[in-house]
Amino acid sequence: QVQLVESGGGLVQAGGSLRLSCAASGTNFRIVFMGWYRQAPGKQRDLVARIFSSGSTNYLDSVKGRFTISRDNAKNTVYLQMNSLKPEDTADYYCYVETVFGGFWGQGTQVTVSS
Repeated sequence: QVQLVESGGGLVQAGGSLRLSCAASGTNFRIVFMGWYRQAPGKQRDLVARIFSSGSTNYLDSVKGRFTISRDNAKNTVYLQMNSLKPEDTADYYCYVETVFGGFWGQGTQVTVSS
């Protein structure tokens, strides 16, 4: 079983920055990718960004140029640096880890961007 511990959410004004962290533990399975999803009230959960073991990344179009995902492989930790935040970025953000034996979700951390 994989445990994911998230941190870094909170309230910020538009234009501000936040950094999310997610540390994975309890697995010896090979991690395929680590990433962040978000879900706003009444909306579906969307992939925000993910990073593969190779270092390649994918981003949601609306966050390109503002968010940066990075990873510390030695610590099995993934980070999401969020700059130039907008009110529409307000959502619950969930860490996700895909392993060769399946995927695991974090408990979620709330990000609120005030206008």
